[in-house]
Amino acid sequence: MNVNSIARLLSSALLSACILWAQGSAAQSYPNKPVRIIIPSPAGGPTDVLTRVIAQKMNEAWGQQIIPDNRPGAASIIGAQAAAKAAPDGYTLMMAIDSTLALNPSLYAKLPYDPQKDFAPITRTAFSPIILVVDAASGPKSIRELIQRARANPGKLTFGTGTPSTRLAGEMIKSMANVDMLNVPFKASAGTVQGLLSKDVDFILDGVPAGISHIRSGKFRVLASLSSYPIETLPGLPALASEPEFAGFDVSVWLGLVAPAGTPPDIVNKVQQETLRILALPDVKEKLANIGLIPAGNTPAEFTSFIRAEADRWAKVIKQAGIKPE
Repeated sequence: MNVNSIARLLSSALLSACILWAQGSAAQSYPNKPVRIIIPSPAGGPTDVLTRVIAQKMNEAWGQQIIPDNRPGAASIIGAQAAAKAAPDGYTLMMAIDSTLALNPSLYAKLPYDPQKDFAPITRTAFSPIILVVDAASGPKSIRELIQRARANPGKLTFGTGTPSTRLAGEMIKSMANVDMLNVPFKASAGTVQGLLSKDVDFILDGVPAGISHIRSGKFRVLASLSSYPIETLPGLPALASEPEFAGFDVSVWLGLVAPAGTPPDIVNKVQQETLRILALPDVKEKLANIGLIPAGNTPAEFTSFIRAEADRWAKVIKQAGIKPE
């Protein structure tokens, strides 16, 4: 090996060492100014509440202002685009919704961001089980009875949904049970609840908080949870997967923190570790339970794999349902 080759190797090694030192130094001093967490949904919802709870705890731990920044609209696309274009320095994060990263790629022909390339996954933060709810007076008393009604009246039973996740969950139910039912889309949970109250739909698929007051009053009846995870506020509720047609069925709405692609790994890891610490706090668990969220948490690598698996799963459901990208 000649002198020039040795010099190039030494130069390369020195450059790599400098980069690693700079990243480590950045993580040690991070954050030294306010951090913005983009929320691609309106204020007041579960995503907003979760983000603000985490932001407050980060503020207390780090002594820096953590700013929740609501950027709702266009099925979370507006917020995601803003996060994707932000500087990859750790001072802009996003509380992504499942549709942001796993559903939108198959629901929209052109996105102004690439879920796989434009973000550095940090950790899955929480998930919300979806429940199947009917009118207590006129609705079926079990999933078995619901399926029997659907088979006896093809194309006539209607179900209300307020998000892409719940709509696609309904499509999975139709496919696995081999029944024909009509989806009635609403803009949000308030619409689905009102739809069931006015009997414009036969059942709804939504999160626990949406109709909990009517469930407790006896106006609504919950037939099943679409998630395999027990719901503390609805003890003893059967999982949809307990029915033969739905073996393996496990669907919930999930949320997770991401940063712009290129954010230093040490900063990503620091945010991940702090987020997991916060999610394990008893008062945080209690606050999340009140809005129907169950704390999650995983490593950046695990979250990356999870996002890809979810994107693949929903792509198949969307194709099978014949839903054309907008």
